[in-house]
Formats: sequence, C-alpha cells, structure tokens
Amino acid sequence: MNMSWFSPRGPKLTPEQQQRVAELPRPDRLDTAKLRDRRLVVLDLETTGLHLKRDLVISIGAVTIEDGAIDFSQQFECTLCRQVKFTESVLIHGIAPSALADGLPPAEALLSFMEFAGDCVFLAFHSPFDQRMLARALKSELGYNLEHSFLDVADLAPMLFPEALIHRGGLDHWLDHFKIHIPQRHNASADAMATAEIALILMNRAQRMGLDRVDEMAQRLRCWQRARKASLSSI
Repeated sequence: MNMSWFSPRGPKLTPEQQQRVAELPRPDRLDTAKLRDRRLVVLDLETTGLHLKRDLVISIGAVTIEDGAIDFSQQFECTLCRQVKFTESVLIHGIAPSALADGLPPAEALLSFMEFAGDCVFLAFHSPFDQRMLARALKSELGYNLEHSFLDVADLAPMLFPEALIHRGGLDHWLDHFKIHIPQRHNASADAMATAEIALILMNRAQRMGLDRVDEMAQRLRCWQRARKASLSSI
C-alpha cells in the first residue's frame, strides 16, 4: 500500500481519495498474457510543453482495445484544472484558459483515470514521453508510483512494417500510410483514437508473425530499439 500521503510534504488527499488510491490494482510486471486477451488502454496526453520536469499534463484522452477491437463504450476524456499561461502548446491543443479553469482538480482527474485504466497495458505514440509525464503527475498529485507496462506505437510501427520506410515518422505519417482518416486531431481523445486505429493494424501483423504475447512483443521491441540505436551510432 502506498502511504506517501501521510508525509507532510506529500499530496493533500481526502480520506476517500486515500482509500481509492490504496485500492488501485497493481499490474503484473511479468505479463505473459496474449495481446488479444489483455486489456490495452491507448493513451494520449496534452501538456503545456515538452519539458519533462517543468511542464504539466492538461488533458488526458484514452480508448480501450479488448478482444482485438476498439471498445467504444470504454473511453476516457478529461481536462485538468490548471492555472497556466496561454502558451503556444495550449494554442495548438485548442484548450482555452477558461476550459482549464473549469477542469477537474488534478488529483481527482488522475485518480479517475487510473481507476479507468485498471491493470492495463498502456499503448501510446512516443510512449516514453507520456509515461514519464504521467508518472510525474501521479507521484506529485497522488503519491502513486506508476508500474504499468508501456508499448511505444511509434517504434512498433516501423518494426512491424519496415517496408513502409518510415523510420522516424510522426502520427500523421502512419495515418497516411495506413489510409486512416481521423476527422479531428491534436486533442487528447482524437489522438488516442488515431493511435488505437494504428495499434489494431500493428497487432494484426504481430499475431501473423507469431508475436501474440505482451512479454514477447516487449522483448522484440527492446531488441529492435537496441539494434536501431547501434545502427544510428555507427553512422
């Protein structure tokens, strides 16, 4: 049980919130489940910028993949109440200061999201950024240590589809490659849905290659990332 809220310097949570944090499920770190049998949550965060130690999460969007399909009944979207300057990042996301002022308190928003996520495996496009931003926010607001597994769709895509010749492409590059049309972009829920659509194609390719378990996929991805890093270093 995480007891960090009792620290005088820890987050200030109500007794109800403390109990909810304590009841959050802990994921299995040795995840040998099949991808098709695992609940996958595709996550996208909107933030005030790209600085991992200074910027803040201002919006969370997520969709669920279960049984090899997007479950449209399980989606999450939330704007966090933040007092921030009207930065270029906020302008890009289309989240006005008034919307941030009307958002949920950060602790409540993050707690509700982790209750939605459960013991899932997270997928995200450029997941190291989302993972570190989410982990910092959870630690700061809830005293909660994020232990969930993350799979990076931005690396899975070129690993599984090398013939696309998209080595460091963005989300839009892969949407164009797979001919996926998403009417609205650059907000958390729309980008999560876009990433989920790509993830379904990747999972189908992975299963046809015999990669049908979470741990196998994660191990293959780590090997691919090391090989790519070594290749780039030798240039």
